[in-house]
Amino acid sequence: MFNISIFGGGYIGTVSGGCLSKLGNKVTIVEKDRKKIELLNRGIAPIVEPGIDGLIKTAYMELGLKATSDAETAVLNSDVSFVCVGTPSTIEGELCIDYIFNVMKNIGSALKKKDTFHVIAVRSTIVPGTIQKCIQIIEQISKKNMGVDFSVCSNPEFLREGSAIDDYFNPPYTLIGAYDAKAANTLKIIYSRINADIHIVEVREAELIKYINNAFHALKVGFANEVGLICKKLGIDSHKLMALFCLDKKLNLSDSYLKPGFAFGGSCLSKDLRALTYISKKQNLKTPILNNIIPSNENIISHVFSMIEATKNSNVGIIGLAFKKGTDDLRESPLVSLTERLIGKGYEVKVYDPSVSEAKLFGANKEYAISHIKHLEKCLVDEDELDKFIEFADTLVIGSSYQTLSKYSNGLFSQSKQVIDLVRYNNSIVSNGNYTGIAW
Repeated sequence: MFNISIFGGGYIGTVSGGCLSKLGNKVTIVEKDRKKIELLNRGIAPIVEPGIDGLIKTAYMELGLKATSDAETAVLNSDVSFVCVGTPSTIEGELCIDYIFNVMKNIGSALKKKDTFHVIAVRSTIVPGTIQKCIQIIEQISKKNMGVDFSVCSNPEFLREGSAIDDYFNPPYTLIGAYDAKAANTLKIIYSRINADIHIVEVREAELIKYINNAFHALKVGFANEVGLICKKLGIDSHKLMALFCLDKKLNLSDSYLKPGFAFGGSCLSKDLRALTYISKKQNLKTPILNNIIPSNENIISHVFSMIEATKNSNVGIIGLAFKKGTDDLRESPLVSLTERLIGKGYEVKVYDPSVSEAKLFGANKEYAISHIKHLEKCLVDEDELDKFIEFADTLVIGSSYQTLSKYSNGLFSQSKQVIDLVRYNNSIVSNGNYTGIAW
């Protein structure tokens, strides 16, 4: 059992207080609002949420839950402080984290008088870099040292209104962004009775994840709504259609398409997306999410072109040409678009793709390649020419990863070449020196 102080008696703080009490901890909620303090100290929840009234009543009557405005006493009498205050948006859209910093000032003042190690876990949604600023505030005020006298962690919550209590005990996972093992282990013990895997990650990863989650949730809602508009115009039941869509957990509801990297391509995605947006246009519907997917994809290609430009090298070697490794399908391949743009701007370009050769191409695939890359045969190199290919390229663009290249690793990553990696050729490497990953 831990003595826990929770800063913030709002939605997250109240739910956390009740749930942490149920897990056997002694909880004090620190709140400025006198009305909330009064309610909590009578065993009444200051929020509306299924199951919260009984949870708070039991926590107050049987488990010692209480509320106070005395931050110093709460910190001095607790081992861990959970920060659950609001982080509202400013008019410009910037996150307001003044409440977070005010809490840190209060904790810092209290830690002046405390001799034991104290863990601060920020559950509020914060931008990367906030925890580092919190540490600076506490060290400056308390004159104590991070990692020695206290530690600040990022511990984002994944609670949905309407199912918050169940979400607390059954989250998708528990995330702890910590700088030191002592703080991480303390939180691991607290969450050991929660039905979820615990992941210890870098602090900045934990700070950013909630924004990624919510942006994607918003995107999904917007996507489904635009699909609904099209379906209604066509006389199709959108709920039945999306129920079918959600049955596919191999591709539609998976991580298959959620790995940051280069642009999408191939004969299906772009073609079908254009067809869907054409249907929308014919029906006089506004579908801005769908309409902007292809421009977003083209922006990624432009971004990589700018990365190549920045190397100021005129000889460019591209590894991979087909839109998918192990195929010869060049239709709408973003690597073809990139190669075409480079040649058009006067770059000398050589391409290695063991699945593609000018002699093997035929039909629509050949027509597409020749229409986009003039003198394609002069660009393609065979496996027996790899030594010359690597020697030629001052800038190497890794668009696909091939086993045949493994013996050339020293040449690929020599200090004399600029390497731009679009596929994460080696997971252990991040942008550094002459190596640049597109998103890592």
